[in-house]
Amino acid sequence: MKATVIIAHPYPKSFNHAIYHTVCAELASLQVELFNHDLYEENFNPTLTVEELGSDISTDKLVNRYALELQESDYLFFIHPNWWGQPPAILKGYIDRVIRPPHAYDFPPGDTGGGLPIGKLKGKYGIVFNTSNTEEERENNYFHDPLDSIWKQCIFGFCGIEKYYRKMFRIIADSTPEQRKQWLREVSDVVQDVVNGSQKILQSFAEHTTNPGL
Repeated sequence: MKATVIIAHPYPKSFNHAIYHTVCAELASLQVELFNHDLYEENFNPTLTVEELGSDISTDKLVNRYALELQESDYLFFIHPNWWGQPPAILKGYIDRVIRPPHAYDFPPGDTGGGLPIGKLKGKYGIVFNTSNTEEERENNYFHDPLDSIWKQCIFGFCGIEKYYRKMFRIIADSTPEQRKQWLREVSDVVQDVVNGSQKILQSFAEHTTNPGL
């Protein structure tokens, strides 16, 4: 089994990084082959080039490496903060440059892109860990949790991923060391449950099921 683990946060001592290191450690302990990347540390260029637009060719070695690993992975983990209801720009650039045709989805012959996509990441697990400083009721009722739609429908569902799980940790700014330790234990439990195929996490996937093609 293989896993891609992507973190997008500029501060190495962030709680996002604590989640990232916990995910990587748990996967390694379960003997899952890791493709783990800190996009800021690796100086990933998020800007989609003119040559890449509408093409399946990139001259960027990181883009090609990430795309290959994405296709090979059984588990896809993304870790990032909630910034304006969106991922950080560097992760948006990863999505633009890596999660695109022909690696993650494509269109039938003769379809110029106006029809329904063919998801090419079917069978994979999509897991997202987010952090936020917005309390849950306000996030859900006022902002309508845009990150859920972004990952569940616009990215994973579009690419054929039906097994989706997302967890938001909040409120980071007011959290205590004890609370963070508990959150990291939850992260470890999720990773173990995903890899071991526990009934608990399978039920969570069922509740979060995406609708491919939307």
